[in-house]
Amino acid sequence: MMTVTLDPISLKDVVDLEHAPFIVEGNGSGAMKIYFESEANKQEYLDTEIHGTLNSSGLKQIFDDIADSPITGSIN
Repeated sequence: MMTVTLDPISLKDVVDLEHAPFIVEGNGSGAMKIYFESEANKQEYLDTEIHGTLNSSGLKQIFDDIADSPITGSIN
C-alpha cells in the first residue's frame, strides 16, 4: 500500500500521522492511504465530484484523442 502524506485539498504535508484522518483508496498492492490535515479536508475530498467515469462520453473522447496522437502513437 502506498502512503500519501500530502493533503490533496490543502497541498500541505501531514506530519502527525497518528492523529490525522485518512482514507484508503483502492485494493491490494495498488491501494493508497491518503492522509488529511483535518476532517473538513477529508470530507471535501470525499464530496468532490468525479469527472469522467468509465462510462463517460467525455472520457471516451479523451482516450480516442490520445490514441490518435502522434506523440503517444496508436493504441487502436
